[in-house]
Amino acid sequence: MLIEKIDIVEKRYDEIYQMIGRPEVIANQKKYIELNKELKELGKLVDKGRLYKDAIDQKKEAEEYISSSDDKDMIEMAKEQLEISKESINNLEDEIKIMLIPKDPDDSKNVVVEIRAGTGGDEASIFAGDLFRMYSKFAQDKKWKISVVDTSEGTAGGFKEVIFEIAGEDVYGVLKYESGVHRVQRVPQTETQGRVHTSAATVMVLPEAEEFDVEINMSEVRVDYFCSSGPGGQSVNTTYSAVRLTHEPTGVVAQCQDQKSQHKNKEKAMKVLRSRLYEIELNKRMESDSQKRNELVKSGDRSAKIRTYNYPQGRVTDHRIGLTLYDLPKILDGDVSKLIDEIQLFINTQRLKEAGEV
Repeated sequence: MLIEKIDIVEKRYDEIYQMIGRPEVIANQKKYIELNKELKELGKLVDKGRLYKDAIDQKKEAEEYISSSDDKDMIEMAKEQLEISKESINNLEDEIKIMLIPKDPDDSKNVVVEIRAGTGGDEASIFAGDLFRMYSKFAQDKKWKISVVDTSEGTAGGFKEVIFEIAGEDVYGVLKYESGVHRVQRVPQTETQGRVHTSAATVMVLPEAEEFDVEINMSEVRVDYFCSSGPGGQSVNTTYSAVRLTHEPTGVVAQCQDQKSQHKNKEKAMKVLRSRLYEIELNKRMESDSQKRNELVKSGDRSAKIRTYNYPQGRVTDHRIGLTLYDLPKILDGDVSKLIDEIQLFINTQRLKEAGEV
């Protein structure tokens, strides 16, 4: 019964609400943050549960009135209320079932996004720039904050590589299925024969790791300082403000040269390094998790071709769920919600089937 599940959630919500004020919990920062996140998530479910219970009560009242009253006008009003309550119950049931699916604990995290030009030379760099603009516009529409960490500009525009942070509510939960190879099919500006070329760029979306998610021994990190450089290798400043961090046990490298301050660059590079090391741990966890390994839409497979943007036909195709939309200009202008919503709907439907809810 859904009501029983809602009651369990409400009980857990009350428990956490009591726990969070205890001195020993406040003193343990990691525990305090984890409980706050859980409280926030459960709060949404508790609110929906109360609406659901109210709708059931309204339905019962309407049914009782219809069966006991002699007033035709009032019966008619009760019938209208009954239909409204039934529709509300059905809608809330669907929403609550999805909300009851165990969430990835990383969904609420901010992200580090890395876009790299793949096959296609200059055209791939230009396309990487298009993807950066698309995600930037999408983030702005969601009222998320974007911060560039590092860039390597292409010779004809766009980027060979661009790394940026996005901060906001449930960013990783929304963007995690954007990781993979994105292809573009169009006539490059340099093409005189009008032939369509295929180029590609790789997108990686990493959950931004908190300090307590990954412990880094700074004695194992080599820190190099260098001058920031602009396009074409020209030095844009003469101070050693750019920072490169190398985690020697794993060989993982992170750098930042976007800020004028050496301290800020080091701070940002540290975030990227931490997130990359956290991703290694996540992948190990996914390997041992058969359910995630067998999931059709994977968030961590950066080699999988996930989407094609076809300019001549004005279409975007997501190959994982077989969805094609003929709305390419709007999508590249940041309207990615249609694609993301369909993927999330697909994933949630699969999980509901596994749970025997549909």
